[in-house]
Amino acid sequence: MLDIRLVRDDPGAVTACLARRGPDAADVGLLADLDTRVRDAIGRRDEIRARVKELSRQVGAARKSGDTAAAEQLRAESRALGEAEAACDAEATAAQERLRDLLLRTPNLPSPDCPDGAGPEDNVVVRTWPAAGFPGRDAYPPYQRVPHWEIGEELGLLDMGRGAKLSGSMFAMYRGLGARMLRALTSFALDGHADAYEEIRPPTLVRTETMVSTGHLPKFADEAYHVERDGLWAIPTAEVPLASMARDDIVDEADLPLRLTAATSCFRREAGAAGRDTRGLLRVHEFDKVELFVFATPEQAAAEHADMVRRATGLLEALELPYRVLDLCAGDLGDSARRTFDLEVYAPGADRWLEVSSISWCGDYQARRSNVRYRPADGGRPVLVETLNGSALAWARIWAALVEINRQSDGSVRIPAALQPYLGGLEQIPGPPR
Repeated sequence: MLDIRLVRDDPGAVTACLARRGPDAADVGLLADLDTRVRDAIGRRDEIRARVKELSRQVGAARKSGDTAAAEQLRAESRALGEAEAACDAEATAAQERLRDLLLRTPNLPSPDCPDGAGPEDNVVVRTWPAAGFPGRDAYPPYQRVPHWEIGEELGLLDMGRGAKLSGSMFAMYRGLGARMLRALTSFALDGHADAYEEIRPPTLVRTETMVSTGHLPKFADEAYHVERDGLWAIPTAEVPLASMARDDIVDEADLPLRLTAATSCFRREAGAAGRDTRGLLRVHEFDKVELFVFATPEQAAAEHADMVRRATGLLEALELPYRVLDLCAGDLGDSARRTFDLEVYAPGADRWLEVSSISWCGDYQARRSNVRYRPADGGRPVLVETLNGSALAWARIWAALVEINRQSDGSVRIPAALQPYLGGLEQIPGPPR
């Protein structure tokens, strides 16, 4: 969440910065007003406490001197002030709770380097791969312009019908070599990050405070799966548990950057997506993903962000998937992010660019929520870390693009060379019987 001192010291600058996200991004005036009310109530409460303490001293002195009447009068005054203190304390607590709730719902300040814009149409394409650019759908032969849900059904790789039978719409079931390819992609990515990232297998269900730490709660509760009986939430991304691994901890600067990676299932209600992109794997409630997460100092963050983008695009190039890198405009940023690069691959069968990774730098926004700090090497007070996260990669749409782009004229699907060792040397998925 935001540092309330920024609002206190320069509310106009915070308002202008948040306005880049959209006209309804936040009520900075209400934040400032609540902050003033909290500080005023605490100030009055502390003044009363000091007076009560002084009265207690005077009561003791009066009793010691034998002046019972004065002692009783002072006690009566102290009791009245005690009631006023309790009222001020209740006022301060209520205002603090409202202030914290509003801060938890207020998005991060966009980076000055983030492009201006209102929505996805204003995102900036930084580069494409291959460098020659996107040739257009017509550059793909007809047999590659078949959607993955048809290919998957034809080859027995994907069974959306049985997935829906088991769990409802927008739940996928992979079968045979389709399931094996999903597992291979995960191993391929984890091995690619093993040089610098510690592999973690976190729990899939987490506590409310763990979801709050990343910004997924309280604002986006409707998008998450909640196990109410146990007070647990199904993670929408491994970012959630990884961000809380150091919650309330102070780490040494020498241990930063701390890089973590995890392969997990991810769960999202997609509550606002009814009727949109629901064919095949374009939008599903459960999907597998390999996540990258970094705790860093402010000086390390930019290099870590660039390295995460390099790693994710390197995987895409190894898989021979055409992609583009988008610099998200301020109006399209996720709430926790200051700067985000999205990676999209082109799927000729679905005829659309599919987002397969969002790589975000969050500054100290998440660390302030989860109280993760580091101890500077040269001494001094602990400082909030900065956090970065990104998918490398999310597999449902990668799987879709792979089977569409690699479909051959006989209906078989070629396996990219980089993935073949993870499939026992398999070079292609056989086509349908003729």
